[in-house]
Amino acid sequence: METIPNTLFWISNGLLVPVVVLLLLFFLRAIILAGGFFGEFYQRMKLQKQFTETLENITPENIDGLLQQLPSAGNSPLLRNLSKLSAHWDDAAYCEHLLANYEMEAEKELGRSRTFIKLGPMIGTDGYPSSRWVPHWWGLAQGDISSMAYNMQVAFATTVVGLVIAAVGVITLQVKQRWYAREMNDLEYLYKVISRQTAEKE
Repeated sequence: METIPNTLFWISNGLLVPVVVLLLLFFLRAIILAGGFFGEFYQRMKLQKQFTETLENITPENIDGLLQQLPSAGNSPLLRNLSKLSAHWDDAAYCEHLLANYEMEAEKELGRSRTFIKLGPMIGTDGYPSSRWVPHWWGLAQGDISSMAYNMQVAFATTVVGLVIAAVGVITLQVKQRWYAREMNDLEYLYKVISRQTAEKE
């Protein structure tokens, strides 16, 4: 009768090291994500401020000049897609395909933050059963307070780190969702305005 509980106990114990290693890897990735996020935040704020000022005055004639006036940001999805749109205003199928691809790229980028939100707490709480929750009470019954304290320390530490990972994911997801929604709206607006003005001239 004790075979099954003992098997589960040893499996749970065996997961402690993999869970801690995986948790540390996710924590490192979360730090990298947060660092890149703050750099991207500064870049996007600078770009969006100048882009908003000229958005309402864009025409087919000054679109090339606008692109030259914008800050140099080779990794900016907005500038990259804007350049492609400006070169294919007359190709409706291509422009619609480009906008659809941009939306897919945005979902891919947001998926990273969603991964941290979901897996951070899951892996963090896995540290609790993996850190020998049975010996918590066994150690207490035997009077081994030091062993119990160590096991509890590991359990709560993994949980806290998992929550920190999830917090990074939540913050970056909320901000990036607003970024991509605004940029998608701007690109669609530009495409419609320039296409309409080009059709009127023809």
